[in-house]
This record gives sequence, C-alpha cells and structure tokens, in this order.
Amino acid sequence: MSAPNVISVQSHVAYGHVGNSAAVFALQRLGIEVWPVHTVQFSNHTGYPDWQGQVFAAEDVARLMDGLEARGALADCDALLSGYIGDPALGAVILDAAARIRAANPRALYLCDPVMGDHGRGLFVRDGVPDFLRGPALAAADIVTPNLFELEILTGRKPEGLEAIRDAAASLLAHGPKAVVVTSFSPAGNAAGEMEMLAVSAEGAWHVATPRLAMSPNGAGDAVAALLLGFYLKTAALPEALGSAAAAIFEILDTTLESGADELQLITAQDRLETPRRRFTVRTL
Repeated sequence: MSAPNVISVQSHVAYGHVGNSAAVFALQRLGIEVWPVHTVQFSNHTGYPDWQGQVFAAEDVARLMDGLEARGALADCDALLSGYIGDPALGAVILDAAARIRAANPRALYLCDPVMGDHGRGLFVRDGVPDFLRGPALAAADIVTPNLFELEILTGRKPEGLEAIRDAAASLLAHGPKAVVVTSFSPAGNAAGEMEMLAVSAEGAWHVATPRLAMSPNGAGDAVAALLLGFYLKTAALPEALGSAAAAIFEILDTTLESGADELQLITAQDRLETPRRRFTVRTL
C-alpha cells in the first residue's frame, strides 16, 4: 500500500521547529507523504526578539492549492492539516481547500488545530479568528485539537476537573467534528504534576497522562497535532492514536530537556517517535 498523503497548511521557519517546520518532519518520520503549503516564511518563530521573512497573502495560498489541484494532488490527499491562521481570509482559503479535497476524495479527513493562545499568554491571533474557528472551521473539521485555553474559547466554558473538561470537549461534537482531542491540560486536582490529554468521539472518551516537564517550548502543539493525525491515519483508532501521540511528544520534550536546547529536538528524537522509551496507559472515561 502507498503511504498516506497529507496537505499541511501552516507557517514555516528556517530555524527551529514550529508550524510546518515541526509538522512536516514528524509526519514524514511516521512514513506519511506531506505536501506543505506555507502561510509565512520566517527566519525563526516570533517568540524571539526579532525575525525576518514574509507573510503570504491568502491569494498566494489559494494559488498554491490551484497548482496542487492541477497535479491531481487533491484527489490523492488523505488528510488536510491546518494550524495557526493569521486572519479569517486565510481561513476561508483553507475551508475551500477542504471542500475541494472532499469533493475529489470523500474519505479525506480535515484536522484543524485551532491555534489561538494559551493560559499565561492569552489570545495571540487577530480579531475575527476566534469567531472563524468557533464557527465555520469547527463545522468543517473532522478532528479538532485545542489546548485547554482554546477549548474554553471554543465552548465558552471554564471547565475545571477532568469530567468537566471531557463534557466541554464532547459538547463540540454537536457542532461538526467527529473527534475532539484536548492536547494539554493539568486540571484542578492533579496533584501528581502530570500533563494530560483527552480524546472524545461518539464512540467514547479516553484519557492519558505523562509526567509534566519543566519546559514549554514553541512548536510542541504543532508537533502533537501532526503526530496525532499521523498515528490516526496509520491506525484508524482514536485511543491508539492518542496514546502513541502522547508517548511521541513526551520523547521529543524529554529529549529537548536533556539537551538544554530552546528549540524542539525533533531530529534527535526521531527514532523514538514510533518506538518510545516509555508508553503511557490510555484509559476509558
């Protein structure tokens, strides 16, 4: 069988691993073909004091999709992955691409990582983006992968505790997606200092916890969304994908911590993505 094909629409940096610079290699290392479409091209992520590069207009991204369609890539695409969206105009291009991909291949999936912010940082997207993600993006996506802060924005709730977070995630299923994966949270009552992940679908809910590491590097959310999609394409099973993604991102983060580096050590950890040193129990809720 040929490898699955993914179109990944995200930012790109020359230095470090965020956006497509995290997602593309992670997917490729899982044996998945990736056709990256960059929304920006920067020297490095914007958490540094300075950066160079350019933001591509929505029209530029749309033309790249036209070019991919001309090559027959949309019919061969098994999944669309999107991350940070700079403005709603780009979001409209991504949703148009999702519709065209599904028209060419009805089995194709759309995973939307609704990047908006995080606790401690707040929102870091333009006005209009949260409304876009709560509305048309949520309705179009098969899988959404918010962190806890983003789950709060999507649902309008402030869930505290595992059951409340599960219920908030499950409430999104009525708005379109077939699965919701909360990629990182440490709720009230978590005395063990763990980082947790949760997946819900119509079939049930699953939870996994890993040790919390004293770090929060840029790009971790981009990597975990890509890993989750990659493992899901390989297994077609949400709990298995959840457990594998949790183990893989823990390997990347642990390797980064061991190195003392600021940027994700994705290349160093690559051989452990599918064969991690530690695996974590996925339990049914």
